[in-house]
Amino acid sequence: MTMTFLHSHTIEIISQIVIGSVWLFHGLYSKILNGIPRHQLIVGRILGERFAGFGTKIIGSLEILLGLWAFTGLARVECAAVQTLAIVGMNTLEIILARELLISAIGMVILNLSFLAVIWNWALLAAKP
Repeated sequence: MTMTFLHSHTIEIISQIVIGSVWLFHGLYSKILNGIPRHQLIVGRILGERFAGFGTKIIGSLEILLGLWAFTGLARVECAAVQTLAIVGMNTLEIILARELLISAIGMVILNLSFLAVIWNWALLAAKP
């Protein structure tokens, strides 16, 4: 397999769909619909139990917006930068303030670093001729 494959239009489209879908899934299903209740527990630990429900829905809404932004393919580098800040910020807060609620802190970090690699490959593809 050559590096050319990683920079193909097909990989670009697949990456865009995967990136948008991950944000849409976690924003809508995991947070707004409370499909993964642990997310609300984590938010409650960080923001306080009083704000857990509302805070989780706000975070979910912002994640949906990130997913929709990724689906548009507009301003990819800026989109990737915002996603990076969101992921690093959330992971940092979760590890520091809610570590015992995580399935695996190291697993989360590895998974999110892999996700960020996909995001940045997609973002930088737009700059290639």
